[in-house]
Amino acid sequence: MSRSQTKRQRSYHIRKASIKDEFIDRQILILHNAMANKILANPNLVEQVQVRLEEKRENGSMGYGAYITWTSVLELISDPEEFKKAMKEDSKKMRRLRRVTPFVGILTEEERQTAITKGAAGEFNPSNLML
Repeated sequence: MSRSQTKRQRSYHIRKASIKDEFIDRQILILHNAMANKILANPNLVEQVQVRLEEKRENGSMGYGAYITWTSVLELISDPEEFKKAMKEDSKKMRRLRRVTPFVGILTEEERQTAITKGAAGEFNPSNLML
């Protein structure tokens, strides 16, 4: 391998997320799963998210690309599996967008804590116990 190829490869090196970033992303994903479930159970909450999206777009705290992405996710509400899939998409873009989510206020503090606790501990499944 030539010296220039090595430099070029280094310039394309992707910084690995720190353990802290991964932990935060995991928690945010757990919360978005809980929010998706709550919205699917209470579709009237979509309006609250749409209002927040419009506010964020108008006050400049959300770019057009993020606005279009979240609007597209909300349009999937009639297909629960696709909606949840979009909310939990594992891409760099969606991890970044979930950190500045328009879904703030969907969960109560108690629901948020329950989701985090369940997500950290995992769901109990007696069939996983060894006899």
